[in-house]
Amino acid sequence: MGNALFAEYEAVIERERVLAQCPLTKPEIGALLQAFMGVCKWTFIYYTWRPNLRDEADNHLIELAVAGSASVIATQNIRDFQNAELLFPSLQILTPADILNR
Repeated sequence: MGNALFAEYEAVIERERVLAQCPLTKPEIGALLQAFMGVCKWTFIYYTWRPNLRDEADNHLIELAVAGSASVIATQNIRDFQNAELLFPSLQILTPADILNR
C-alpha cells in the first residue's frame, strides 16, 4: 500500500454510486477499510518509472508494485496497463476473476 493508492481507495468509497450499491453503512465501510489497511504492507516509492503508461494516473501502481516486489497487480482495468513503455516481466496484470480462477 502506498500514499496514492490509499487516497484513491478513500476517494472511491465516498462515491455516491459506490455507496448506493454497497450494503454496508458508512461506518462499516470505514471499519472494513481500516481492517484492510491493518493487513497491508506500507511501501514507499523511492524511484519513479516515467514515462510508462498512457494514463499517468496509473503509473503509481506500477511503481508501488515494483517497490514492494509484487508479482501481481489486480485490476478490472487491464487495458490501461497494456502497451507500457517499460516492461516488468515478473509483474502480471490480472483481473480479480483471473486470480480467483487460478
